Amino acid sequence: MNVSLIIENPDTGKVYAPLVKEGIKWITDREGTAGSLEFTVVKDDVINFQEGNRVELKVDGTPVFAGFVFTKSRTKESTISVKAYDQLRYFKNKDTYIYENKTASQLLEMIAKDYGLFTGDVTDTKYVMSATEDNSTLFDIMKNALDTTLVNTKEMYVLYDDFGKIALKNIADMKVPLIINDSMAEDFDYETSIDSETYNKVKLLYEDNDSGKMEVFSAKNDYTIKKWGVLQYFEKIDNTENANMMAQALLSLYNNKSRSLSINGVFGDLRVRAGSQIPVFLNLGDIEANNYLIVEKCTHTFKQNEHTMDLELKGGEFIA
Repeated sequence: MNVSLIIENPDTGKVYAPLVKEGIKWITDREGTAGSLEFTVVKDDVINFQEGNRVELKVDGTPVFAGFVFTKSRTKESTISVKAYDQLRYFKNKDTYIYENKTASQLLEMIAKDYGLFTGDVTDTKYVMSATEDNSTLFDIMKNALDTTLVNTKEMYVLYDDFGKIALKNIADMKVPLIINDSMAEDFDYETSIDSETYNKVKLLYEDNDSGKMEVFSAKNDYTIKKWGVLQYFEKIDNTENANMMAQALLSLYNNKSRSLSINGVFGDLRVRAGSQIPVFLNLGDIEANNYLIVEKCTHTFKQNEHTMDLELKGGEFIA
């Protein structure tokens, strides 16, 4: 396995290929967090890099990560621990957006243009909406647009950085034919819960600021309420269009036990990242996983002759 990591310093006009200690980690999350690269450089008299410098990682010639140095930490051992993020790190910026009749993909292109970011493969999400987002992170603005698209179209999309170009893909197009079973998994951790992300009653409130009139749109499941008590999802909405359908859709999404599955030490595959779907066949005790699950978080670890993945999975019987 050939792991190539370079750092480009525009101030010196040089590109460095530093000596890096074993254990490079590439980490991706499905939503709300930029992809990151963590590595430790052995300091010498040649290398000179700073925060903001570009970092690229390739494995066996395959582009894996492109981003920028954000954190450096030194020790007495003449090493520098580095954390770099891809472009989505800038989606932590806060802003106010008022947009009309735009799809989530058009919204993404507008945000990228405003912030000088590069986009690549952006799928047309088709569903058109209008919204006011006040003092919100760019992550939250995009999440709200993608959640609205999901509720109205039943289509889920994944936002990620693809080696320096922001991509938006339908999760149905991110399947990876890598079977995970008992022989593939070094260890796994399985948890069921109704403590979070489980709701059996949905209440949506619309308030007309001019008249003060309020309307409530709700949906509930009496069977699970009897089993678990009332677990209510509450949200204020900006308009009443499709509000009843939205309440029913949210109930359908959340009226289940949440199940989370973490699998460690899987043989590494560069095609797998947060947002990928992979087929999993494992006996978990109360159920058997035998379908595609969504990768919520993926940590690739690269050592001299070893590439492994730690995966956090949801989907199907698991709430995503």
